[in-house]
Amino acid sequence: MPHINAAAALQICVLLSALPAQYFISQWYGTDSVQRIQITERLIIASWSSFTKSYLSLDAWADRLKLWLSKTRTCLNVGLLILHFRNWYYGEKKTKIGDNEAETHSYFAESSHIRSPKPEYIQFSVGQVIVHKRFGYSGVIVGWDVKAKAPEEWLRHKYPPAKQDLKDTPHYRILINKANGFGKSTAYIPEEEITIIMGLEVVHHPDMKAYFSGYDGSKYIMQPWLKKIYPHD
Repeated sequence: MPHINAAAALQICVLLSALPAQYFISQWYGTDSVQRIQITERLIIASWSSFTKSYLSLDAWADRLKLWLSKTRTCLNVGLLILHFRNWYYGEKKTKIGDNEAETHSYFAESSHIRSPKPEYIQFSVGQVIVHKRFGYSGVIVGWDVKAKAPEEWLRHKYPPAKQDLKDTPHYRILINKANGFGKSTAYIPEEEITIIMGLEVVHHPDMKAYFSGYDGSKYIMQPWLKKIYPHD
């Protein structure tokens, strides 16, 4: 049923208050009892007639229903226009960057490709805590590639001609322990630059819970989604 708005509620209150107001006014003007009864009857009839025309008439409610449906339809049309615009905008945007986006997610051990079987020459596993041999920061492994997967420009900068052979060695994605104050939050480094820390080593990083559910005393326990990617780690 259509909603009674504030204006309609106010009109009802005015109509209901008219009768006692007019009654008291009539008393102040000193009319006798017969005149007061006649005035009261006329007020009751007029008030009831106005009320029935406004709120007990099917035509009045039909008009209100039409108005309500019109407003609802307008809001719905606006909502559909916004939705269509969003779908068009993001659809166009995704179409334009789709290929690049797929390439980006395959870099730096972020690919969702399942690492199975695990090559025997991959020494370390996801969840192990490491320390960088040269820089001394600690962190936890969250992914690995059998060889470096990164944009060519990054590889050229990272590995000059004298270190080109490192590109074909296993690389690991690391969440860097914030307690080290290293400045960077992640790293992508070759296997030869890291060593494993055995025993309890707490790693502080805002993304830890996204990758791991706990610590078993030797390594961090992978979340189910990560375990599917690295089933043998």
